[in-house]
Amino acid sequence: MHFDLLNLLLVMVAAFVGGRAIARIGYPAVLGELVVGILLGPPLLGWLHGSEALDVLAEIGVLTMMLYIGMEIDPRELGKASWGGILAAIGGFVVPFGAAFAVTWAFLSGWESEPRVMAALFVGTAAGVTSLSTKSRILVDLKLLDTRLAHIMMAGALLSDTLCLIGMSAIIGTASDDFNIWGLLLRTGLFFVVVSFVGLVILPIVGRSMTRLGLHNRTSLFTLVLVLALSFAQLAELAGLHGILGAFIAGLFIREGTIGRRLSHELAGVVREASVGFLAPIFFVTAGFAVTFAPFQEDFWLLVALVTVATLGKIIGTALFYIPSGNGWREGLVLGGSMNGRGAVEIIMAQIGLSVGLINENIFSVLVFMAIFTTATVPILLKLGTDWLQRRGELVRIGSRRKGTLVIGASPVALTLADALAKSGEQITLIDTNEDRINQARSQGHRAVCGDALLEGQLNAAGADEAATVIAMTPNPTVNMLAAQLATSTYDVPEAVILQVDELSAGRRSALRMLGAATLFGQQVPIREVERALGDGQFTIETVPYTPAERDSWGWGKHRLPLAWRSPTGMRPYSDHSRPPEGGTVLVLAIAD
Repeated sequence: MHFDLLNLLLVMVAAFVGGRAIARIGYPAVLGELVVGILLGPPLLGWLHGSEALDVLAEIGVLTMMLYIGMEIDPRELGKASWGGILAAIGGFVVPFGAAFAVTWAFLSGWESEPRVMAALFVGTAAGVTSLSTKSRILVDLKLLDTRLAHIMMAGALLSDTLCLIGMSAIIGTASDDFNIWGLLLRTGLFFVVVSFVGLVILPIVGRSMTRLGLHNRTSLFTLVLVLALSFAQLAELAGLHGILGAFIAGLFIREGTIGRRLSHELAGVVREASVGFLAPIFFVTAGFAVTFAPFQEDFWLLVALVTVATLGKIIGTALFYIPSGNGWREGLVLGGSMNGRGAVEIIMAQIGLSVGLINENIFSVLVFMAIFTTATVPILLKLGTDWLQRRGELVRIGSRRKGTLVIGASPVALTLADALAKSGEQITLIDTNEDRINQARSQGHRAVCGDALLEGQLNAAGADEAATVIAMTPNPTVNMLAAQLATSTYDVPEAVILQVDELSAGRRSALRMLGAATLFGQQVPIREVERALGDGQFTIETVPYTPAERDSWGWGKHRLPLAWRSPTGMRPYSDHSRPPEGGTVLVLAIAD
């Protein structure tokens, strides 16, 4: 097998340029990678070409990408999917599936009966896909993450894609030469029993054993993850299903309960870089090599019909099935439009269907163009739809499920700040290694945990997975930085505020900027001196208006520190990122001279 390194280099460069270019306008990189494959590959310019070596890398890329998608899906979220999310997933799959099946069946009248049925089933399943690849970014850009629409959309997409992958594997199984329905059902059932036993029973035992043997590091666990993914993929193949289903399910079992939350996050990042950063782009560029423009001449009306019924079926089907949720048909229409993008998952399915002979190159190309066209509609339909709901007062914001503030350190200053924040009923939790300080915090009515904030399990016990804000305010600047980084990266705490006790070095300034953390009190504070002053009890808490003149009177040199300010949702810590509007009120710590 000849390995053309120059061709691989050109494929990687083309994928990088195409992916970054299209990402700048708000679309997933996979579409850019696919487009450059079409433009620079055999369909048009012919500057790039496929090879056996690229095919091998592309195949591994698909498996690792499905592994990563599985790792990013929390099975608990599937279990907590709302009634609306379930209805949206069913309607968004059943109606476009049926419509696309009927259209494909009608247009393939010249095919023999069995391949005609299998091709129509496959195209229908592809039409039911709802890819997640575009939605998270769009929801962030449009500031919709705290809406009911966003929560239901994500739950519906998770359920829909999981069902589509299972359905695709079942179709491939029924298309085999030795197909027997009872044999397929038996093998499929046995596959799910075996992988569930390995994932729920064997994998946790292996994880604990690796910890005892000192192998609980990223390199060893990455090897374990790849072995698990390849094993599950092979089991899926033996069951007559497709390997990507096995890799996807392997990802679902790589949870923090097995290997720890921090390492599971790190491994997800490593798998993402290996797949999305290297191997998967090869797959999408080479997928573009197989595209033909013949459908625009030979199957133009099939292309138009499928794109139309896939789009209308997704929108109307979702809206109709969503009505029993009680959230209104308008929200159902907008939900359907936002779930219309098919992106990476449909392209992967189309390539698999072509490789196993379920569809020909023309139908493959139709599915690729369907993925491109439907994904392109999502930002437009979502923006128009949410603006429509907003004008009618029907865009429901439900807020984040996260609440409360986690304070790292229980010094007198931290307790003073906790008392200030608690004035509006805010749930405050403090964590400190000093048991006396923890007891003092509890005596003042706060929830307090005696533990080390740099240890994952103890930070979790303090409720980091539910906190909306973390305030790191120990006297040690390194501890503050590391604890805030652990809380934000491992537990996804949205907001980090750090006490700055000395001049920042260039390295810590850069780390603070990358972390996106705010500076508590909006300035550097010599915390030891403040603690000594508080220990003497000669201080008061004042409520003052926020004005330029008042702000000029703040600073440790003037013995006045802004603690917190009253926002529309409650008390918030005062920082260089979070300040009240002019005329608002601030709680100020005033130390007697």
